[in-house]
Amino acid sequence: MKKLTLSSLIAFSTLSPLTYADCAIENTQEVKTISASFAAWKAVTQAMAECGNVSSTLDSEFKTKVGAALAAKPSLYHVSGVANGTFVPLLNSGLLRPLDDLVVKYGENLNANQFIQIDGKTMAIAMMINTQHFMYRKDILDAVGVETPTTWDEVLVAAEKIQQADLIQYPLGGTYQTGWNLAMEFINMYLGYGTDLFDGDQPAVNNESGVKTLEMMKKLTAYMDPEYLIADSTFVQKQLQQGNVAMANLWATRATALDNKEESQVVGKVYMSAAPKSIPNGHPASTMWWDGITIAKNITDEEAENAFKVAMEGLDEEMVKENADAAIWLIKGYQPTRLSDGAIQNAINKTPSYPLTANIGLIHSALGKNISDYLTGQKTAKETLQATEEDYISAAKESGLL
Repeated sequence: MKKLTLSSLIAFSTLSPLTYADCAIENTQEVKTISASFAAWKAVTQAMAECGNVSSTLDSEFKTKVGAALAAKPSLYHVSGVANGTFVPLLNSGLLRPLDDLVVKYGENLNANQFIQIDGKTMAIAMMINTQHFMYRKDILDAVGVETPTTWDEVLVAAEKIQQADLIQYPLGGTYQTGWNLAMEFINMYLGYGTDLFDGDQPAVNNESGVKTLEMMKKLTAYMDPEYLIADSTFVQKQLQQGNVAMANLWATRATALDNKEESQVVGKVYMSAAPKSIPNGHPASTMWWDGITIAKNITDEEAENAFKVAMEGLDEEMVKENADAAIWLIKGYQPTRLSDGAIQNAINKTPSYPLTANIGLIHSALGKNISDYLTGQKTAKETLQATEEDYISAAKESGLL
């Protein structure tokens, strides 16, 4: 598989009201979609629904379900949302169809940077990019006389001052839920040291950078809610909205929820900056992600063509203009907003893309399984990293990667 390079692509969503223009086509065939559940996908799927005969499943756990759904014959869905982490398994399983012929017929309004190409074939159409960036209460940092942190060491200093001042319940929030989220935190910080996760096909996390990453993660937990091992993105978003934490490195898709007057107590108080760096001269300790659409392979050519036409109605310029705050779109007509600052800074400072490889999913799972043992004191850092590599090797052999 060819490596994909993503540049100048960043995104986040909002919970603001959604409005839509009329669909330019009248759809007479059933179109079913499945995707993640956040405001950008709600904007796109509801715009598609204006065409008629569209039913959409938006599920925060869709990544665990989409493979089986598309593997059915016929596929249970015509259009599938994907991101870096969900795209590769579907591609490797042969569940997605090339889109080049459909792009020629119906993709005249797409931008060149929307084409996700593998071995010269367009296999997905990107609509936005997501990234984890730093969100902070500027009023609280000002109160303790601290500038916006740019490294994780500076975050620790700020957190200690906030805790000593007793201005808020917890200085820091983090998506440290055991499993996928916890592993994502490790990967972001580890890559921030400029170290690769692999040496060829072999795992390479049991090293100095791995130990430093675990040690920093544990130091940060001292300033978090003690229940941090259940904290996913929604948990941390609500902590920020309720005024219970002062700082968090959180997905950009959550940014505008903090300015939603209907559910947030901190409207206008939370600012955005690049993710903190692991080392002063490094890049922001985060990764860039894209979201987009694919068309199922296990449907008829007629169904695929119709589904693509409807999808293009969901990704048009009118939808973007009417839902400008729902994401940092890659679609024509998008203009950045105030809350895009952190994501844009991530991109400018060369935050790397989340790796699009077959083995990344296995190391991600192995990390998610083991890191909590270190944070709870059951294993040392070296023991945790050794167990991670052993679990990866076992899974890689079972899957034929080793």
